[in-house]
Amino acid sequence: MTNVTIAYSERAVEYTDALGSMSAVHSSDRHVVEQWAKSVSGRALDAGCGPGHWTNHLATLGVDVHGIDLVPEFVDHARAIYPTARFALGSIDALDEPDDALGGILSWFSTIHHEPSRIAAPLAEFARTLRPGGTLLLGHFSGSDVEAFDHAVARAYRWPSHDLHEALEAAGFEIIETHHRTERGHRPVGAILCELPTSDIR
Repeated sequence: MTNVTIAYSERAVEYTDALGSMSAVHSSDRHVVEQWAKSVSGRALDAGCGPGHWTNHLATLGVDVHGIDLVPEFVDHARAIYPTARFALGSIDALDEPDDALGGILSWFSTIHHEPSRIAAPLAEFARTLRPGGTLLLGHFSGSDVEAFDHAVARAYRWPSHDLHEALEAAGFEIIETHHRTERGHRPVGAILCELPTSDIR
């Protein structure tokens, strides 16, 4: 287990109580994810699903989705609270999926703890496991520079959208649209919708 995984394990109950339900989700974030979900064709993955609320919500919308997370406490909670949804232990850096297997991946703030030198690992896995035409929706903390900050659980990183665009394009994605949200008293956040081109040769 990594230091980040251990930190989340130690605060899993606190995190789940504060953020582990759809009632804690901002309405604009919900809209962005639900609009993406409408476009997903085929199997989808909630990569870094945390307490499982997004996985379950997507399943209720009719998406053929399963969630993975490295924190055992999150997976145990998700299985207990959402028994009809599917969850497993797994790393976004080494997805247990064949090449070209998925129609969509939701990575909702699951890469925020990756150091800039390591961000390519999960992005490459997302590109490997998505089929051509598949889409990735990535949520992130936004900033004017790539920089670390003291997240409540473990050190995390802010990213300007254009830097993430470059990293995603280097992994083989094409950017479809970008969203930003700022709110008084909260960190700026962003979401990037991108697609693996059907003409992509890997």
